[in-house]
Amino acid sequence: MKKDKRNFIIINKHRRWQRLWQFFFTGWGLVMVAALVAGALFTRQLLWSPISAINMTDVISNQFKMSGASFQGTDSNGEPFKITAATGRQEYDKPDIIFLERVSGYTTQIQNGKKVVYNFSANAGEYNRIKKTIKMIGNVRIKSNDGNELQTKELVVKI
Repeated sequence: MKKDKRNFIIINKHRRWQRLWQFFFTGWGLVMVAALVAGALFTRQLLWSPISAINMTDVISNQFKMSGASFQGTDSNGEPFKITAATGRQEYDKPDIIFLERVSGYTTQIQNGKKVVYNFSANAGEYNRIKKTIKMIGNVRIKSNDGNELQTKELVVKI
C-alpha cells in the first residue's frame, strides 16, 4: 500500500497541535502549583486558601455546635434535673465546658422532707462537666413550686 502525502501531513499537523496543547497545559499547571506553594510560603500558613473571607478562629472555636441541645440526668443526691438550650457548643481549648444560649430547665431538691422543683431560665450559660456546675448569665430567673422567685444577672448552680 502506498502512503499518501496528504495523510502524512494531516497526522504531522495533528501531532504539532497535540504538542502545543501539552506544552500549554503543562506550563499552566506548573504555574498554578508554583502559585499555591508561593502563597503558602508568603502567608506562613500550611493550609493556604485564596478565599480570605473565611475566619479560621470562628471555625475552630465552633467545631462542636448543636441546635436544640438537651441534657438530663440525676444530681449527686439522686434527684432529676434537665437543661435545655437553643444552641450548645464546645471549644478545643475548653473541652470540659459546654457554652449554651437561651438556657432553661429544672432541678429538684429535697427540703424539709418535701420535693421542691426549681425551674430556671437565662440568656446564656456555661455547663462544666467536671465540676458539675451550670453558670447562668444574663436575665436569670428561677421559680420554685413552693412560690419562691429569684431574678439576678448571674448564678452558679451545683448539680
